[in-house]
Amino acid sequence: MTEHLTIASMGHRGDGIAETDNHAVYVPYTLPGETVEVEAVPGHPDRRRLLAVNAASPERVAPICAHFGTCGGCAVQHWSPASYRAWKRGLLVEALAQAGLQVAVGDLIDAHGEGRRRAVFHARSRGHDILEVGFAAYRSHRIVDIDRCPVLSPALDGAIDAAWDLAEIVKHKGKPLDIQVTATQSGLDVDLRGSGALPPETMSRLARAADAHRLARLTRHGELVAQRAVPTVRMGKAAVPLPPGAFLQATAEGEASLARLVCAHAAAARTIADLFCGVGPFALRVAERARVTAADSDAAALAALDEAARSTPGLKPVATERRDLYRRPFAEPELKPFDAVVFDPPRQGALAQAQRLARSAVPVVIAVSCNAATFARDVRILVDGGYRLEAVTPIDQFRYTPHVEIVARLTR
Repeated sequence: MTEHLTIASMGHRGDGIAETDNHAVYVPYTLPGETVEVEAVPGHPDRRRLLAVNAASPERVAPICAHFGTCGGCAVQHWSPASYRAWKRGLLVEALAQAGLQVAVGDLIDAHGEGRRRAVFHARSRGHDILEVGFAAYRSHRIVDIDRCPVLSPALDGAIDAAWDLAEIVKHKGKPLDIQVTATQSGLDVDLRGSGALPPETMSRLARAADAHRLARLTRHGELVAQRAVPTVRMGKAAVPLPPGAFLQATAEGEASLARLVCAHAAAARTIADLFCGVGPFALRVAERARVTAADSDAAALAALDEAARSTPGLKPVATERRDLYRRPFAEPELKPFDAVVFDPPRQGALAQAQRLARSAVPVVIAVSCNAATFARDVRILVDGGYRLEAVTPIDQFRYTPHVEIVARLTR
């Protein structure tokens, strides 16, 4: 059974929202003002599948990718850039308003740059001879085969071909395989996850494939299979040797934009704590003029940061500490020596650390986040503890998606 609906607004995930007699329903790949034909999605009473756009919005544009509408990686390639940007900034404005926070939100910074420098391809085998390699379909575990992706950086050229060849070698295992590819200064760094134990002959075939595709490194769950060169990325003056599967911001311009704001907000500080520091995109840059204590639970990331700091001339001292900041956040006495604290947690935010910071006397706190809701929650805690929210800037490195990065400065 089909329905005809009018899309009233855009949801937080990039789905159009229509109001029915009973409740709101979500229709992907639609825009406000459009009338559309849809059908029900079994098991999901609040969702509909788009069948046809009967009256298109004047803001509708042609998507840049042939896979758009089947691949679940991008939500809003069909929306005009100006409206898309206003909506994305509005996601942050709304989250702050819901938390009762009043501040002028800066303009959205476009940090797509050359495109995404890392990607995770999924590989699944169906039967003996059928292989699927690509990205997940919209709200599904089904794999959409891809042969190109226009949001990837040119530095990832060859990544899709390499992913297909590597998946072909282990498809006989019949197990799900994820292939994480990162573009580095040394070439492509690939980490395979899944497939189970492999015999020596298969490992040798993987090593030969890595050589054929001139990969900088190939690992399985972090264990080395083959290496031509140490994968490194530049962060400020430093060259960081990446651990296998290391987290990086999605685009090089995204990382640079975040770091520029962090450095500007901490310009007067001489002692800085960088919490949830990862491999050091902020620590290594602010260390050009301030002493840094960098903390994270990831031992491999900390080791890479430490090696980069020690081998880079002209940096101030960088001390590293392995620490679970969810279970053991920096307490008030530990925070006392710092002129500024930077925290950049995963999507779940930094609740425990924000509560400690709210009771501290740290003059400047710089909050970095990839989740507007947990960001607003943590900043609300800081404001209730006596901090003043001075500046908030949204950054767009995940173009065509609802994901937004945020940098804020708070002062005592």
